[in-house]
Amino acid sequence: MWSDSETNRDFLNFHIVADTAAEMILQSSGRPLSLGISGSWGVGKSSMIMLVQDSLKARGNGKFLFVDFNAWLYQGYDDARAALIDVIARQLVAHAEVDKKGLDKAKDLLKRVDWFRVTKLAASGIAMAYGVPPVGLAGEILDFANKLKSEADRGKAAGEAFDIGEKIMEASKSLIKEKQVDSPPKEIQELRDHFTATLKEMGVTLVVFVDDLDRCLPATAISTLEAIRLFLFLDNTAFVIAADDKMIRQSVSMHFGDLRIDEEHVTNYFDKLIQVPIRVPPLSTQDVRAYMMLLYIENSGLDQSAKDKLRDNICKQLSETWQGKRVDLGFVKGLIPACPPDLLAQLETADSLAPFMASAPIKGNPRLIKRFLNTLSIRLSIARIQRVEIDEAVLAKMLLFERCGGDIAYSELITAINEDHAGKPGYLKTYEELATSGKPLKPLPNGWNEDFMAKWLAIPPVLSNRDMRPVAHVSREHLPTITTADQLSSEGANLLAGLLAMTRRTPSIRKDLSELGSREIDLIIKRLIKEANTVLAWGNTPILYALIEVIGAHPEQSEQIVKFFENIPKTRLTAALIPILKLESWATPIIKEWGEAAETPAEVKRVIIGRDKKEHK
Repeated sequence: MWSDSETNRDFLNFHIVADTAAEMILQSSGRPLSLGISGSWGVGKSSMIMLVQDSLKARGNGKFLFVDFNAWLYQGYDDARAALIDVIARQLVAHAEVDKKGLDKAKDLLKRVDWFRVTKLAASGIAMAYGVPPVGLAGEILDFANKLKSEADRGKAAGEAFDIGEKIMEASKSLIKEKQVDSPPKEIQELRDHFTATLKEMGVTLVVFVDDLDRCLPATAISTLEAIRLFLFLDNTAFVIAADDKMIRQSVSMHFGDLRIDEEHVTNYFDKLIQVPIRVPPLSTQDVRAYMMLLYIENSGLDQSAKDKLRDNICKQLSETWQGKRVDLGFVKGLIPACPPDLLAQLETADSLAPFMASAPIKGNPRLIKRFLNTLSIRLSIARIQRVEIDEAVLAKMLLFERCGGDIAYSELITAINEDHAGKPGYLKTYEELATSGKPLKPLPNGWNEDFMAKWLAIPPVLSNRDMRPVAHVSREHLPTITTADQLSSEGANLLAGLLAMTRRTPSIRKDLSELGSREIDLIIKRLIKEANTVLAWGNTPILYALIEVIGAHPEQSEQIVKFFENIPKTRLTAALIPILKLESWATPIIKEWGEAAETPAEVKRVIIGRDKKEHK
């Protein structure tokens, strides 16, 4: 299994971008700087932040003070603005207590921070005015006002008023503490000045990493951005903000609401906060292949020094792919002379799956790739626990189909596996041959995406000749394993098994079939026809005898089987079929039509004509 959380172990060669960002902060020499690391969900923004921090630690000689702030963690529990300021102030105090520089100023800054929490109480009062349900002390005020509406409660409510008033006074004292100011603008400016003086006395540059902003509700996202704005463009500060810029722009638009600002104003708002935009680079097929191989290597039994050396060599090769160099199975195998068989098989899987992981719908997203591999790992564990033997390459190919092939196509594949007595999806055989030879997949089954299926079918190993029931069994959280036999009575299930095992006429089974109800016979007919559809040459074919016995037991339900025989492609007929069917009256018009059809093989026609001559004598 692989952790879905951020990591500072670079499997994506992101350290080049991270080092560039760190160098920009270093060269700013205390001048204010804000960087935005943007990219969609799961592309590695959080890991990029960790790499930037590691790069600064290695270069900064202790002159940087780092603060990590995750706005999402505070959503619903605290005001985002107050929370960010509080986290910064407390980190300054903690650093000053160790460094013994600027401690008094840092503590004074922390006291000033509580002023901002007054705005939370004020916001509750505003909410009351607009009919929004208030909480805390503001809620108590509203309860008190409601009681005054009742004549019977006035005396009691008057007594409670004093208690509520005392609570408000005490709360105000704890919020404002020692600092009493004339106006918010003055307090904000004093806070900024004090903050700048504190950093100067401590001799550090504050680097604040803000993550998961795009996971927040619009109000929280905007509140955090407003708090960041309070500290922006102050000396000895740098902000690194990781977020999906599309999500933030949407939050800005929602924030302005009825004003209906255009895209230019949204962009201007965002650009005033972010001086340097850095986008997490999308992954190419080679990047994805290297990433998957490194994930497998990380989970292998190789010792850590060997893993680190492999990671360095693979990342170095990645940085030179623009020169035509490749990161593929051959290259990585060359780095591991005595590669363990299990790891080699996993590297082969990564090599074949990488082009799919790099394209839609996964699009090279590292988090989705990890989830894919974790699902694969879970299913392999389920197989081991249940002692089910499974080829990992087969399971991976099947999981890829489940993830990218579409619900309709996947459902039909699982059904074909479940309905085949040997668990083989035989209908794939023709399409596998077409895909391997590069020919178009015609006719295209319902729900298939030709571009995806052509590539998927060509991935080794082929599946049409394999028993896929073990794979369907461990994959059943997506679709349940429901076969025709599951819907039959025990008698019906036993008869179905007997019919599928027939290799010659068995008249005794006809009596047992006649005792089954029409619903069960219908299920059995559908199952037999599915099996019959896989027959490529009709002659002395085992499934033929099963169909004949069902018609004999239930002629009133024979229409489906008769229609099936009418539609068998004439090229699949052989001469051996005719003597078997000539004994069945229902087959007479079908045989006559075969004898007249131009596409019927000549040897079949000769047998049919020979039979007609004998009948006329």
